[in-house]
Amino acid sequence: MRILPDEMDAIITALRHYARNAQLIVTTGGTGLAARDVTPDATRLVCERLVEGIAERMRADGLQHTPFAALSRAVCGITGKTLVVNLPGSPAGAESSLRSVLPLLPHALALLAGDTAHLASNAG
Repeated sequence: MRILPDEMDAIITALRHYARNAQLIVTTGGTGLAARDVTPDATRLVCERLVEGIAERMRADGLQHTPFAALSRAVCGITGKTLVVNLPGSPAGAESSLRSVLPLLPHALALLAGDTAHLASNAG
């Protein structure tokens, strides 16, 4: 765990550093509309591909609890073989968002690790 300032360069540097050895990076905070909320922007710059469905699922879950979930700019993406997931900063929002996508993560991480054998068995 690491606490960073809401600064683009610091977030980019940390994401790149931890992506060298991690399968999953989970960030909390910095996903709103305030000028200092730059975590999604940093994540976009680091990731080669976005995984829009994960962020959409978190927002859909959040909307069941608060209409303000629609204001989230959280993104999820892939850098190398690492999945990056941006969670909201509020403890309740972060917990709810993570709970909503937790069932997806083992499969996503297996795919990123190259485990695609299940795809061939479903092709029939």
